[in-house]
Amino acid sequence: MNSGQNVERVSDGAGSAGRCVEDDAHSDRPAGGESLMVAEERHPRSASPRGVNGDDDSEAESHQDGRNVAVDPDTRRRAFSWCRDFLSGSWKAISVNDFQIKIVSGGLSNLLYMCSLPDDVEPTGVEPRRVLLRIYGAILQVGHPDHITIRGVDSIVLESVMFAILAERELGPRLYGIFPEGRLEQYLPSDRLRTEQLGFPEISAEIASKMARFHGMEMPFNKEPKWLFGTIDRYMEQVKTIKFVREAHIKKFNKLIKYDLPAELENLRSLLTATPSPVVFCHNDVQEGNILMLDGRENSSDKLMLIDFEYSSYNYRGFDFGNHFCEWIYDYTYDQWPFYKAKVENYPNRQQQLHFIRHYLSERRGVAPADQARIEEDMITEANRFALASHFLWGLWSIIQAKISKIEFGYMDYAQHRFDTYFKQKKLFS
Repeated sequence: MNSGQNVERVSDGAGSAGRCVEDDAHSDRPAGGESLMVAEERHPRSASPRGVNGDDDSEAESHQDGRNVAVDPDTRRRAFSWCRDFLSGSWKAISVNDFQIKIVSGGLSNLLYMCSLPDDVEPTGVEPRRVLLRIYGAILQVGHPDHITIRGVDSIVLESVMFAILAERELGPRLYGIFPEGRLEQYLPSDRLRTEQLGFPEISAEIASKMARFHGMEMPFNKEPKWLFGTIDRYMEQVKTIKFVREAHIKKFNKLIKYDLPAELENLRSLLTATPSPVVFCHNDVQEGNILMLDGRENSSDKLMLIDFEYSSYNYRGFDFGNHFCEWIYDYTYDQWPFYKAKVENYPNRQQQLHFIRHYLSERRGVAPADQARIEEDMITEANRFALASHFLWGLWSIIQAKISKIEFGYMDYAQHRFDTYFKQKKLFS
């Protein structure tokens, strides 16, 4: 959507893309030397029954009309019940027919909806007029006979505690309700960042500062850096035994397994073991869809808010850097199959990385001038090596999402792109 349209935007997080809802009421070189040029995923605007690699693709054909934007009756009924029971006040006085709900489209991990009171009904107390409803998607946490299941209860509890703590510290949206299937969050009038904005110097500087503050937090969670390889190892075990039935999935999966991913994982583990990186509390998914530009603060130096802490944990600092740099490549707002576009030439170059790192260090009280150049070089190496882990983790994640997710997205195409880019970047940064 162009800036001339009257829209309001909100964002989902964690491994997900930003969301945009309409409201009727209202060539550079990468650090490390060589040019990084990977074949861009270019998708014509007109729908095609061919996949991104030009192959016959039944997935592409089945989505040639774009995304589905209708709210099904069962979701509407459940959403109304949650809003009525958790928000109370005027929400108890309206009928399901008066209840307003709109899809907040584009998420890769969760389903999001904006729920509102009708225009002629005013809040009677402290209840909000509208909220964001998050319904959890299929997140892989524990195994069952098919090696795939929904996220575990422990994970949901930890994320909810984290969400509440960050809201209390005014570092995230307020939590209005939590239930086994999802939660109700504060709706924050805002614009979702666009992928290209990640490279704007002013925006990049503030993201670096926000990341530094996030890394400086003390949180009541396990401080051992188990998340990264614990998650990758779990995903790898699931990928080893996964069985696809759709011909399009089988064909794409067979191309991926030629990479010998288990052996490559050991190479990655060895590389990162030899790469110093402090353990801090990491967001683990700082992409444009998880960064809000709050309304009314456009000219402020404090206009951004990180949201969606689904993957947050104590982790190696380099992963947050590298993962964020990888997200400069991917635009998840494309409205035709496979519902993303990739431009690897947008990966930040050396000067852009230094700009980010210097603002990060400034927020962390800086370093001694005599050490500045050495520390910057070490952090560039750290970031770009851990970027490989980002490609590997989200590549595996996407293979499994192709099996279990009901969200409209070309997960297998995305997995292929992440691993293709992994091997190209490995030649430059390892």
